[in-house]
Amino acid sequence: MNESFNKRQIGFSIQLITLSLILFSSHSYLCYHFASEILFFFPLWHIYVFHVVAILTIYTLINYRASIGKNELFNLFMLGMILKTVLTLIFLFPWLLSKPKQQGFDLANFFIPYFIFLIFEVYSVTKLLQKKQ
Repeated sequence: MNESFNKRQIGFSIQLITLSLILFSSHSYLCYHFASEILFFFPLWHIYVFHVVAILTIYTLINYRASIGKNELFNLFMLGMILKTVLTLIFLFPWLLSKPKQQGFDLANFFIPYFIFLIFEVYSVTKLLQKKQ
């Protein structure tokens, strides 16, 4: 691997882990104080591990392709987003089959971090694509 790949990957990983820890801490605090009587289908840590692994995998693939000089990075990013959507449906499938009583809480528990991570991911990949051009 070349030096620019490692530099970008380490920087992105540190930012992602920092964002994840801040979001997870805030989310846990809010759930503890305002939703302690609610039993959620997925534990918070499952949700955050899913998001971090999916984002890190997509960014690593795009970063690798950028470091070896490939130009079709946007197509790879779009393919990654489609794959992430399919994986999200697979992740949520057991919850959907369980016919949950408190749908709003479980959906908010998953999709609020999902959209925050999505904004971070799009921003990071856009920054990478702009540097590439």
